[in-house]
Amino acid sequence: MTSRLCHIEIDDRGLGRPTPEIEQERKVAIFDLLEENAFELPSREDRIAPKGPYRLNLAIREGRLVFDITTGTGEKAAEFHLSLGPFRQVVKDYFQICESYFDAVKKLPPSQIEAIDMARRGIHNEGARVLQERLEGKADIDMPTARRLFTLICVLHFGG
Repeated sequence: MTSRLCHIEIDDRGLGRPTPEIEQERKVAIFDLLEENAFELPSREDRIAPKGPYRLNLAIREGRLVFDITTGTGEKAAEFHLSLGPFRQVVKDYFQICESYFDAVKKLPPSQIEAIDMARRGIHNEGARVLQERLEGKADIDMPTARRLFTLICVLHFGG
């Protein structure tokens, strides 16, 4: 299938060293994304979008989230810069609930862990919806892809 990501790179230059939990989240998100994703660049009035599969370099530059996309052969396909503003609160909420979740796993019974995990998934879904909205007209992605990309945005946003 050509409407997909075949390679993902995170440009974390200048960011702090991630915690072991954050590094694990990042590895799992990249692995899951490469296993299964739906990512397509729509054609526009003024140009036809190059076909995938695509290589994604995700970065934060000058306070903006940057999607730098090339084709599998290295041809420039697109680059878009998104304001981090719409993501700030949901990323902050997500990290707070993740912290609670990691603490709960160490000392709470399964029923309480499950409740925190449900809240965590809800916030994660909200972040994915924000991402889908921000990418509208730039890239078409499904919800599972948006969720995994949101995880990577969180890693970048907080710089580890």
